[in-house]
Amino acid sequence: MPNIVLTRIDNRLIHGQVATQWASSVNGNLILVANDKVANDTFRQSLMDMAAPSFCQTRYFTLEKTINVIHKASDAQKIIIMCDSPEDVLTLVEGGVPIKKVNIGNMHMAEGKRQVATVVAVDDKDVDAFKKLVELGVELEIRKVPSESSEDVQKLFKK
Repeated sequence: MPNIVLTRIDNRLIHGQVATQWASSVNGNLILVANDKVANDTFRQSLMDMAAPSFCQTRYFTLEKTINVIHKASDAQKIIIMCDSPEDVLTLVEGGVPIKKVNIGNMHMAEGKRQVATVVAVDDKDVDAFKKLVELGVELEIRKVPSESSEDVQKLFKK
């Protein structure tokens, strides 16, 4: 079973907060970005590599590749999975990736979305994915950085 120490939704994927605070707080040593676009974007990968902490390796996999290879991970790998949407996390969970908890860190405001927490904006598609994750037994947490307390996840489901 892969040693997943954090699964986080953050539109920015790897950036300063992940690098400096989350990776060290969960003792991660591998940041796996599960994202179909980024998996084929070497320029964006190189920018994220610069933000990654020196003690973490990085991998950039499509959702399908993540599902297919995650179970081959070494026990020594303490994996942080980064996704940019709840739909991507749902795809991973439905594909057999053993995610038990999801940290919701940053979901930018965009057309058709509504602000529900300090740094979280959702649309109906996001809400549906979150509901399904909860039905599948996945715990949700809204928290920007490890030093802050969690926000009420019920905010996600209010219209």
